[in-house]
Amino acid sequence: MPAGQELRRRILAGETVVGTFLNMGSPTATEICGRAGFDWLLIDMEHGTGTDADLLAMLYAARATDTPVIVRPEVATRPRIGRALDMGADGVMVPQIADAAEAEEVASWLRFQPIGRRGVALFTRGLTFGEAGHGGPRERNEQIVGMAQVETEQAVADAAQMAALDGVDVLFVGPTDLTHALGVPGQIEHPSYRAAIASVAKSAKAHGKATGVLLWKAEDAKAYAELGFTVFAISSEGALLDRSVRTALAATREAARAG
Repeated sequence: MPAGQELRRRILAGETVVGTFLNMGSPTATEICGRAGFDWLLIDMEHGTGTDADLLAMLYAARATDTPVIVRPEVATRPRIGRALDMGADGVMVPQIADAAEAEEVASWLRFQPIGRRGVALFTRGLTFGEAGHGGPRERNEQIVGMAQVETEQAVADAAQMAALDGVDVLFVGPTDLTHALGVPGQIEHPSYRAAIASVAKSAKAHGKATGVLLWKAEDAKAYAELGFTVFAISSEGALLDRSVRTALAATREAARAG
């Protein structure tokens, strides 16, 4: 089973899957994270430093580890989403979805015709350069993971309608954007934020979909899991590197002083 299809199966089966964001634009960092054992990786084209020129190399690096890769384009447009999928991404996370109407339009761009509005080009990496022939698009439709980000009050209100859409497999909460939108920036323990994410999780579950979130700290997973969240991203490879380097540096200086 292709990596993306297996990831989608696990997500819709309610299994817990853990990934990380890739913000450094580095194929080497991508491969290292893939070899670390993550269930999925996300190449962040919205806030990361990677460019379009880096994307293909990062996808190749991830494929060397058989780790499914989601791409977050910098903007929700049909060409940006289709291009990522044509390059071989296993799915797409779409940021800043305003409401259910936009989510419906975005979902249509993930699937080939006739069930979606994605343009068909057989000689692409995403369709194994035509090896599967004209049956390839139908097979590929079942393999793509669709993640819709919930980052605004309106998206929270429309969560149930978004979760009902074919093609939206995960409602993925962006805690930074959502807490700012709710007027409680950075306060993930605030009652208004807790109520919002509980509502999103309930809406997703009602339609057999999953709920995900970007964790600021690994230990935060427990509180989210209690609400029904099953798709987790641990920070980003850049932030994890920063944390590890600072910890190792402090420990070395402390040991040197003790000696």
